[in-house]
Amino acid sequence: MKKNLFEQFEANFNDIFKSNTHALSAELHEHLKLAMMRAFERLNLVTQDEFDAQNAVLKRSRQKIDQLEKQVLEIEKTVHNTKQ
Repeated sequence: MKKNLFEQFEANFNDIFKSNTHALSAELHEHLKLAMMRAFERLNLVTQDEFDAQNAVLKRSRQKIDQLEKQVLEIEKTVHNTKQ
């Protein structure tokens, strides 16, 4: 995932600085590439698909919690009415 992200970043970088690419030496370009790779490796990134999947799990969990809260309230009402 990080390699793919880096490749996209590098492609965008090259597109933006296309006219200046020749001005950069190959050595400087390699140093920049390595520095960017190290920076991306340190980031805790997830893909959009992973994020969406976890978001869906969270929504389902929230729905189940809401449903359980309603059930607990009903049980509490029943117990309270039974005591009276």
